[in-house]
Amino acid sequence: MTRAYLGLGSNEGDRMENLRQGVMALKEADGVVVVGISSVYESEPVGMTDQPDFLNAVVAVETTLDPNELLELAFEVERRQGRQRLLRWGPRTLDVDLLVVGDVVSDDPALTLPHPRLNERRFVLEPLMEVEPELRLPDGTPAGVLLERLGGEQAVWKAGEL
Repeated sequence: MTRAYLGLGSNEGDRMENLRQGVMALKEADGVVVVGISSVYESEPVGMTDQPDFLNAVVAVETTLDPNELLELAFEVERRQGRQRLLRWGPRTLDVDLLVVGDVVSDDPALTLPHPRLNERRFVLEPLMEVEPELRLPDGTPAGVLLERLGGEQAVWKAGEL
C-alpha cells in the first residue's frame, strides 16, 4: 500500500455536494482506502480569476494502484461529477489532483509528481497539513516549510466539513 494525497476542488453547482460525491467515489473505488479527509476550505480562483470561489479539501488514501492508475481514477471521479475540460483553470464541478503519491517523483507530461504547483497553493497546503502535519515530500522537504514560505496572511478559510 502506498500513501497518496489528492486535492479536490469545486466551484460549479452545489460545491459541497460535488466534494462529498468525489470523496464517496474514492471510498468506493477498488484498491483505495480513504484514511483522512481535511476540512473544507474556500478560496479565490487562481489563473482565471473571473469565476466563482472554490471549495477545496485534501483526501489521504492508502492505495495499491500505481500513480497512472490513480490518475485514471481521479479523471473518472471528475467525469462522474460532470467535469468537462474546456478551459485551463476554468470553472469546474470537480477537480481531483494527485498531490503526492508515496515517494514517486515524475516529470512525465501526463503526470508530474509531486504536483508541480503544490508549493504555490495555500488552498492545497493548508488542508494537506491538516490531514498530515508531518508530511515530507519525496525530496525530504517538509510540507510545512512550503506553507511557511508562502508567508502573508491565511488566504483561505474553513468552510465546513465533509
